[in-house]
Amino acid sequence: MKKLKIAQIAPLWFPIPPKKYGGTERIISYLTEGLIKKGHKVTLFAPGDSKTKSKLISITKKGLISQKIPWSDWWWNNLNYSFAFERAKDFDIIHSHWTPLGMYLQRFVKTPVLHTFHNLPKKGDHRWSILAHYKKDSNVVFISKNQMKNSPIRFKKEWMVYNGINISQFKLNKKPGKHFIWIGRVCKDKGIENAVKVARKSGITILLAGQLQPKYEEYFEKKIKPYLGKKIKYIGELSQKQLSSFYGRAQAFIYPIEWQEPFGLCMVEAQACGTPVITFNKGSTKELVKNGKTGFVIPFLDKNKRKNIKGLQEAIKKIDKIKRQDCRKWVKENWTLEKMVNNSEKVYYQIINKEL
Repeated sequence: MKKLKIAQIAPLWFPIPPKKYGGTERIISYLTEGLIKKGHKVTLFAPGDSKTKSKLISITKKGLISQKIPWSDWWWNNLNYSFAFERAKDFDIIHSHWTPLGMYLQRFVKTPVLHTFHNLPKKGDHRWSILAHYKKDSNVVFISKNQMKNSPIRFKKEWMVYNGINISQFKLNKKPGKHFIWIGRVCKDKGIENAVKVARKSGITILLAGQLQPKYEEYFEKKIKPYLGKKIKYIGELSQKQLSSFYGRAQAFIYPIEWQEPFGLCMVEAQACGTPVITFNKGSTKELVKNGKTGFVIPFLDKNKRKNIKGLQEAIKKIDKIKRQDCRKWVKENWTLEKMVNNSEKVYYQIINKEL
């Protein structure tokens, strides 16, 4: 198979890879560098403070968030996509990571376009009507079986490619401490409130980590800060270098989410360090955590409009039955960046060969 000329279009919020928060950006980095390693010629459209071996085309010197440009402001991202699609003839395929901007432009170029859905609107959201307008034209990648299953739209061509991590960055810790952890974006959907509640009821020590965005500061002040103390501590946002130690030293990662998580990179990273995951059965969690083997996936009592806190407590009591080496083995078998890159490459060739 011939080596490809590939455009990767990233959102401009954070550099590639991100310095701290940014799961999508980390995946784009893994994919870009992995494709270069396989001999492909990759052009990355991303912020100027990105670090990559690819050809980098930037319209902004730094990520937009560091410039205090809000998430609701799409203007720079619109321009980024215009720059990429103006150069469409230079590529064999364009890989878009910020839907639906790529869909708006794909009809104006001959180069095939692939869209990865890192996130999707909730069911009933008006934005599905916009996506439906392009369903007959679009090649799309879902990042979990659950995400693919729950899409109310079927597109022209669909694939499922799991995310993967650089497992060498995460070290197995066979002798963890006695504390527990939670990590994620500080908001209700990510389950920080539930983690605090189960920690209080169980009397365990838990460290909370993650990015606190301005729009969630009031939520944090009301729902989380009043319970902080000796046993419940918020340590802020961590860098990539700090993650392995943070995960590995914990007895378990308590991640009782309340939304349909499309993937959940943090669950894979924790297991790579040997740390089992305790989570609710929402979104992709049943795919990423092997219930009873690498953690516990607890039923979320949707019908009763309450969370299964007792289920989380029972899982905490049984956590020492999980073998930490099984957690790492599970990740090595399923969630490596090499597997993600290889599967993405196969999708590229399928699209290109079909459209020639």
